[in-house]
Amino acid sequence: MSCLVTETAREVAYRALCRIEHEGAYANLLLPTMLGESTLHDRDRRFVTELVYGCTRMRRACDVSVNRFVVKDPDPEIRTILRLGAYQLMYAGVAAHAAVGETVELAPKPVRGFINAVLRKVAANPMPHWPGPAAELSYPDWVLERLTEELGETDALAALVRMNEAPSVTMREDGYTQDLSSQWVSALVGATAGERVLDVCSAPGGKATAMASSGAFIVAGEVQAHRARLVVSNARRLGLTLAVVGADGCEPPFREESFDRVLIDAPCSGLGALRRRPDARWNIEPSDIDDLVTLQHGIIAASAPLVRVGGTLVYSVCTLTAAESIGHPMPLGFEAIEAPGEPWQPYGDGGRVLPQTHDTDGMVIRRWRRISP
Repeated sequence: MSCLVTETAREVAYRALCRIEHEGAYANLLLPTMLGESTLHDRDRRFVTELVYGCTRMRRACDVSVNRFVVKDPDPEIRTILRLGAYQLMYAGVAAHAAVGETVELAPKPVRGFINAVLRKVAANPMPHWPGPAAELSYPDWVLERLTEELGETDALAALVRMNEAPSVTMREDGYTQDLSSQWVSALVGATAGERVLDVCSAPGGKATAMASSGAFIVAGEVQAHRARLVVSNARRLGLTLAVVGADGCEPPFREESFDRVLIDAPCSGLGALRRRPDARWNIEPSDIDDLVTLQHGIIAASAPLVRVGGTLVYSVCTLTAAESIGHPMPLGFEAIEAPGEPWQPYGDGGRVLPQTHDTDGMVIRRWRRISP
């Protein structure tokens, strides 16, 4: 069955969910494009956004509720329609007659009776109990288990609850939209006018542009060409000048000791930023973290020699796992800089913010000063 191409809010949401669930599209990249091509009014655009992000976040919980009334697993596209209907009934506050009736219309006629019956049962029978908190909060079991090991049960559950809520929108003075935790990282790099600063993994350019406003000369490195173009575009939009270089963080094309400050905002599992990436929880596996740790270690090892003696190396990740943050050893020839104060909580030789503490993404930062060649 092919996904529909029409202009009602639910049909646009359904098309987007088909792409996300069955073709591996990223919600945060796909949805703006689809809405830009649609003729929907603002109210309907907001409804589409809620349906797509919400249904993607709560996929497992919707499936658990639906599965009570399904004997045989339906085809993938029918499963998507059932999830969309269940989300409206369970979380979006849509009246049952509208949620069921309008959603049924998305399906081919031969299966409309089946979908109608299942959704009516979901509407009439709220979940009496959940098989566990991971199912209720709609995360893979391993994510709950990993964060419970890292944070303790109370903080882990609070973080997961917060990451099921829509993120706050925070805007810098220059008009760039950026999460507060990322703004705090940029500020802690400490870039000042006249300094040479390298942002190793710079796309889409939020931290690089924030540091450029200090008057420092910023070199923004990015290995992927299309992402490097994002940095260029954002800098131009803000009227800022910085150098964007196609560079592999593990093999940077720069001389040793050529920068006063180096920021590594490393690729990571993103387990502290799941509120912004609703599909990420379904796309990452525990083994991916091991691969990321290896990559991060390589970037740290390659970046440390680029810092001049007396200069600063800053490492940050928007995740909550120790392996990806404080598990990395401090590079030889460096000493830890005093951990930042509020809003950061002490964590190893650095600082950490949890999603529920200040309504931000979860983030870890470590800062080191080079004391010898």
